[in-house]
Amino acid sequence: MSSRTLTLIGVSLAMGLGAAWMADSWLSARLNASPDDHLRNVVVATVEIPFGQMVEAQQVTTVRMPMDTIPDDAFDSSDKAVGKIATFDILRGDIVRGARLSDHLGGSTLASLIDPDKRAISVRVDDVVGVGGFLLPGNRVDVLATKTTNAGSNNATSRTILENLRVLAVDQTAGTDKTQPVVVRAVTLEMSAAEAEALVTAQTEGKLQLALRNPLNLEKKSPAVAPAAPAPAMAMATTETPKPVVQRSNGGGGGITVIRGIEAKVVNIR
Repeated sequence: MSSRTLTLIGVSLAMGLGAAWMADSWLSARLNASPDDHLRNVVVATVEIPFGQMVEAQQVTTVRMPMDTIPDDAFDSSDKAVGKIATFDILRGDIVRGARLSDHLGGSTLASLIDPDKRAISVRVDDVVGVGGFLLPGNRVDVLATKTTNAGSNNATSRTILENLRVLAVDQTAGTDKTQPVVVRAVTLEMSAAEAEALVTAQTEGKLQLALRNPLNLEKKSPAVAPAAPAPAMAMATTETPKPVVQRSNGGGGGITVIRGIEAKVVNIR
């Protein structure tokens, strides 16, 4: 065997050993690598979680996502989301955020849906007051009050007393899984303490009517309707016959001038 052949065999063995060592080093580095600094654990929903429902362990899971795509209020552990109440509908695959959950501090789940500075007031409704049964938790409504002006008469006035109130529950249901209209007996609304006083007062003075709002209309105050301005005073021709004005003539004859409106007539007196 020539020296050249031995040299080629030696070089081949050296290159093979080098390639094997590099592959082993790369594989060991991958297996023992620490978590990527650009990824982070985040909790997402595995099923749809309706408004007002408590989050359960089987409804969420943890995945890794790039840090720049994760909201600041996202949870990094399922235990931090389980047991809280959904204040909005959470769809499957959505990141579970703190802004869409509320702590359940005991009692009914409805109490956890109320903002700290708000109150929940129930209004008795029928198919008309309840907008034909199309009200669902999470909708926004205005409240109109009708009051009879004079006792025993049919004269009544209506005005909007409260605007953009959130519907917390219909009857005893806080879920939004119904798609067909259902006639209910009561609707629970979220409002401030001052608004609650105005609502109770209006409820005792007359009838209430709820008006369903478009969810994109967030204006709190509707433009006021200006009262009709009184018609300007206009000169109108009188239908009465003008009283005659009598003037005696200064002439030598015995006549007088009778003026009716704009017509003058000389009458001779004998």
